[in-house]
Amino acid sequence: MVNRRKISIIGAGHTGGTLAFILAQKELGDIVLIERQQSEGMAKRKALDILESGPIWGFDTSVHGSVNIEAIKDSDIVVMTAGIPRKSGMTREELVQTNEQIVRETALQIATYAPHSIIIVLTNPVDVMTYTAFKASGFPKERIIGQSGILDAARYRTFIAQELNVSVKDVNGFVLGGHGDTMLPLINNTHINGIPVKHLISEEKIDQIVERTRKGGAEIVALLGQGSAYYAPATAIYETIDAIFNDRKRLLPSIAYLEGEYGCSDICFGVPTIIGYQGIEKIIEVDMNNDEYQQLQHSAQAVSEVKNSLKFK
Repeated sequence: MVNRRKISIIGAGHTGGTLAFILAQKELGDIVLIERQQSEGMAKRKALDILESGPIWGFDTSVHGSVNIEAIKDSDIVVMTAGIPRKSGMTREELVQTNEQIVRETALQIATYAPHSIIIVLTNPVDVMTYTAFKASGFPKERIIGQSGILDAARYRTFIAQELNVSVKDVNGFVLGGHGDTMLPLINNTHINGIPVKHLISEEKIDQIVERTRKGGAEIVALLGQGSAYYAPATAIYETIDAIFNDRKRLLPSIAYLEGEYGCSDICFGVPTIIGYQGIEKIIEVDMNNDEYQQLQHSAQAVSEVKNSLKFK
């Protein structure tokens, strides 16, 4: 069966290629892989390689590679992974100058060729790059989604499962705030199959897990020496796309444009959202204690400071 929904992935690097492979296996839509910084052979090579795995995996997805941005025409979803990766020792803020220009130009092109699409942003620093895409595209806020919370929560849940030697399937946890050192795992809302994590892990160990979660991206970068994570980020984007195309109404952490929620305005920030066919269909405000609320405000301030360094606002 041929699925006529169309997903374009701008950036054919490790994350883009991995995402294309996952989406092809799941047959969520036909895929266009765009690579504009390398030779056309890179995007076409990865697309053909994925396509040739179809008989083995049993999928009939169309996968096409191109250097021409016009190939995204009439896409239902466009994923932005393009941009320079964070290098060892580099802060997310240092990525701003180069990646803002890339994201801004790309968002304008998406608005031209795929004006009815939903944009999912992964380019770092992802909170302010999501804001850049929102402003440049002119799209309604529900059709601009930044992806970090699913990834951060997956790391958080992984570390808890490792500590307790339990299945990750039984660990439920949420991570809010900016994607970086100020992110906020909601410890009081973290449970292992209904049992509060505080009943099972010491406060000292929980603090260590929270800190490791906040440094999760940097840990991968340090291990690689250059480049950044891509398996888990690609899988996180897949979960968002699945929720959209199947209208699942999933409660997932996403970077959304806020207009007063959580005391924040004119900022794109990680919060609980309902994801369905329209994109971000609702922002959920959860109860927090005073300490959690203050930490979230601190995270919002850190994102705002980076946002204020943008050339185009």
